[in-house]
Amino acid sequence: MNLKSQNSNMLLAFLTLVGVIAVVALAGFLMLRKGPETIQGQAEVNEYRVSSKVPGRILEIRVKEGQKVAAGDTLALLEAPDIQAKLEQARAAQAAAQAQDDKARKGARQEQIQAAYELWQKAKAGLTIAEKSYQRVKNLADQGVLSAQKLDEATAQRDAARATEKAAKSQYDMAVNGAEREDKAAAAALVERAKGAVAEVESYINETCLTASAAGEVSEIFPQTGELVGTGAPIMNIAMLDDMWVTFNVREDLLKGLGMGTEFEAYVPALDRTIRLKVDYMKDLGTYAAWKATKPAGQYDLKTFEVRATPLEKVDGLRPGMSAILHK
Repeated sequence: MNLKSQNSNMLLAFLTLVGVIAVVALAGFLMLRKGPETIQGQAEVNEYRVSSKVPGRILEIRVKEGQKVAAGDTLALLEAPDIQAKLEQARAAQAAAQAQDDKARKGARQEQIQAAYELWQKAKAGLTIAEKSYQRVKNLADQGVLSAQKLDEATAQRDAARATEKAAKSQYDMAVNGAEREDKAAAAALVERAKGAVAEVESYINETCLTASAAGEVSEIFPQTGELVGTGAPIMNIAMLDDMWVTFNVREDLLKGLGMGTEFEAYVPALDRTIRLKVDYMKDLGTYAAWKATKPAGQYDLKTFEVRATPLEKVDGLRPGMSAILHK
């Protein structure tokens, strides 16, 4: 009986060991069996950065983080007194240039024109007397009464009177006509340059009032009221929630069924719903991304691709950063 009992115990122990081995083998098979791959993506959105062309101090911030804004809404006001001073200088220069242009277009004053006219009339009278004197002297010289020297003196006086009359006439014409065409053009160009300087400074003044270029939601505000900001320094970011997509990082062995234009479904845990997406962008992430060897010996590696997919319809409640789960 003792021998039979011992054999029964040994058989029971053997069967137990075989059962344990079978259970472990079955568990290992179930655990090692390749199941469905889970790929996790993230919702992303386009943002634009609001900044100013001019340095200044934050005078007022009129929005808060999370607030929705429309295109053209005022976001912040900057204080830039040095720009305002430059505007006054530019306007003063424009006024001076305009005065010079008006003077060039108007010409000489009426008193100057009248004075030039009187001098011309005086020169004309002198010319008339000089011509009469010359004619008398010439007649007497032809008769032999006067010498040739007297005739030469009368001729010189006549020619001088003619030159004086021409010079007086030119002065009168210049007073009537005003500045030369080139001078008028130069004065007009100075006015246009001054206007351009004023317009430039005014554009800088406009930059002290920052407005939204497109509708969206304020995602981040960087400076506080009273802080100084430099040229091009970021003031805030605006997220354009109407332009949203989901990004997945997918190993190339899992890319089957995710080609350009492919439609698929993904689960969004935050919304507890499934959304339908369409692939519109693919690009390999390069050598800096995670690679995976296909075998322990590593015959070749699998690269990772960035796959972007856009919702086929607007998804209410979908926010940047929310996860999207894709099962392959």
